[in-house]
Amino acid sequence: MSGSDGVDDLREAAQPGAGEVTATVIVNAPAEKVFAALLAWERQSEWIPFTTVRVVEGDGGEGSLVEAVTSVGPAVLRDKMRVVRVDAPYEIGVVHCGTLLRGPGVLRCTPLESGRSQVVWHEWFHLPGGPAGKVAWPVLWPGSKLSLTQALRRFARQVEQGRLP
Repeated sequence: MSGSDGVDDLREAAQPGAGEVTATVIVNAPAEKVFAALLAWERQSEWIPFTTVRVVEGDGGEGSLVEAVTSVGPAVLRDKMRVVRVDAPYEIGVVHCGTLLRGPGVLRCTPLESGRSQVVWHEWFHLPGGPAGKVAWPVLWPGSKLSLTQALRRFARQVEQGRLP
């Protein structure tokens, strides 16, 4: 990180990248409950496959550093995120600030009629590998979108069943 506190590096990482992916789900639960489940970082391990999530700095709120480690066989992906915004019960903003995954992300929770909520998970990743990364993104994007969508569906089921938060 640049500087003594990493502010310059975080500012650079916060710029939207070319790898954009969005997933959406409707949850049959009120926004306050859904938001609390989204903010339960370490419980994400229960709905994001092959991933262990932990808060490594702070209390999970604004300013905290969260680490998600995804392991599939010998492959390990370490994702560090700084929580930059918590606007309960509507929005959580993060900046992916690790060495490989970089860029802003947001989890939005919108209250709907009949005690339901819409969750939108949106990421703007910086693509590694320069021009090769930009060429590879259209091939990688469908898998990223499918993975996010499946994770959100699992999340919705667990909230609706009372297993989260």
